[in-house]
Amino acid sequence: MIRFQRIGRKNDAAFRIAVLEKTAGPKAGKYVDLVGTYNPKTKATTLKPEAIKEWMTKGAQVSPTVHNLLVKEGVLEGAKKPVIAKTTLEKNVAKRKAEEEAAAAKAAEAAKAAEEAAAAEAEASAAPAEEAPAAPEETPAPAPEETAAPAEEAPAAETAPETEAAPADEAPAAA
Repeated sequence: MIRFQRIGRKNDAAFRIAVLEKTAGPKAGKYVDLVGTYNPKTKATTLKPEAIKEWMTKGAQVSPTVHNLLVKEGVLEGAKKPVIAKTTLEKNVAKRKAEEEAAAAKAAEAAKAAEEAAAAEAEASAAPAEEAPAAPEETPAPAPEETAAPAEEAPAAETAPETEAAPADEAPAAA
């Protein structure tokens, strides 16, 4: 693994860019190969690009922070990788888990509401479907002569309800 190894005084960090065994701790003094250094205060960087590429061809993985530094310095091509601190990652994992649980709860509520709506719709469509065949049998289709007569009487019917509307309103009030 190619990653930073901290060196330097307290509150004045500097880093080696070292090839380490993945299982070895970053603070351990042992490393397989030293391929560069980096000082974050002065931004001074020394790299051995040939050695870095050679180790990568052998299968060494590059940490995200070192990868971003190598892209910035032009040793590697490609986009930078997102780097997240371990403490932030733990907070984000807990937050993401809570968000997923809330989303699952909302999805369950939506599914339940959809099922209830579908059941209500099925009941509503089933009841009229049963009555629909009975309705045409009860009322026979009007003859062509009968359809023409109500159209002619329509103007008379419009005036008649106006005069009959007042007694109809009075009748329920008296009852």
